[in-house]
Amino acid sequence: MPEFSLDLNEEQRDLRDWVHGFAAEVVRPVAAEWDAREETPWPVIREAAKVGLYGFEFLANAWADPSGLSLCLANEELFWGDAGIGMAIFGTSLAVAAIYGNGTPDQMVEWVPQCFGDAADPKVAAFCTTEPEAGSDVGSMRTRARYDEATDEWVLSGQKAYATNGGIANVHVVTANVEPGLGSRGQAAFVVPPGTAGLDGAKKLKKLGLRASHTADVFLDDVRVPGACLLGGKDVLDERLARAREGRRAQGQAAMRTFELSRPAVGAQALGVARAAYEYALEYAKGRVQFGRPIIENQAIAFALADMRMEIDAARLLVWRAAWMGRNNRPFEAGEGSMSKLKAGEVAVAVTEKAVQILGGAGFLREHPVERWYRDAKIYTIFEGTSEIQRLVVSRAISGTYIR
Repeated sequence: MPEFSLDLNEEQRDLRDWVHGFAAEVVRPVAAEWDAREETPWPVIREAAKVGLYGFEFLANAWADPSGLSLCLANEELFWGDAGIGMAIFGTSLAVAAIYGNGTPDQMVEWVPQCFGDAADPKVAAFCTTEPEAGSDVGSMRTRARYDEATDEWVLSGQKAYATNGGIANVHVVTANVEPGLGSRGQAAFVVPPGTAGLDGAKKLKKLGLRASHTADVFLDDVRVPGACLLGGKDVLDERLARAREGRRAQGQAAMRTFELSRPAVGAQALGVARAAYEYALEYAKGRVQFGRPIIENQAIAFALADMRMEIDAARLLVWRAAWMGRNNRPFEAGEGSMSKLKAGEVAVAVTEKAVQILGGAGFLREHPVERWYRDAKIYTIFEGTSEIQRLVVSRAISGTYIR
């Protein structure tokens, strides 16, 4: 029996150090600039593609790690550099997760490379599921997908909200209701190929944080896509709908399967933000002198930093456990995926808030990056399932009760 160990292997350490170097040397020096510009940092994305950090091959190699940790390690280090730029680089992975979680092998081969483009001309992809009236309540989705048998096309109509890379993406993955009477069990996911008529993502949104990441509302006006763009294929969808009509247990639905795959990685992103704020506050406290001594010699400051470090480490263990379970097909019987994202997101908010407090007035100024990290952290208690939804998932899992 192999010995239990939490040590990273050599490949994992090399990956962590490589991504950390990119974050320190390429991302951090321009983070404040792209945050202020609120624009997609294409030069940084191109540099990431050039060195092999952005692309299908990188994601495939990270996913191949049987421990499940490589993707989390890369996310934590990149988002330690900057969350907005990190999301601009890794935001495509959510659409890729949707294709991987719902598509056939042929669909993966066809569409995943198009999500990234190539090093000379990188592209991005978007996963579009949230709507103005269907955020946490995925079952209230109004976007419709109608099958045109005469042309073997699906016709998509509706509006999506808060889509990362929406409108600027080469490939959009859109969830839609095929049979609204079945609620979330009547939904499916579709690939909208590049240049498809009827898709408009012109409404770019202004945000509190993650400003270097493009977010937009996406409108679908009778968007026609080939039948082959239905992820998983029509036979699988028809069988699933038939099961749902008969009241038999469904095997989940498109949006939820995507989120289950991505939650540990999102938790790792939050950890990166939290760790950046903790490290900065620690160094500041060592050098800031008040009343004749560094402020870290005051219990209030030292204890706050101790709590920050403890919470970050505890959250990381939850993230790593969920990543390992997901990679090794272990069921989340107690909502472990949701636990990891919930804990990491709330730790990011708490730690960045404490970092601002430790810096005092300086923490409120853009001269120091903690104010940006504070703004960036908040989204991790909101997107890909609010903290309340994560608690709902966990409580249902541990109780076996459909808690509302």
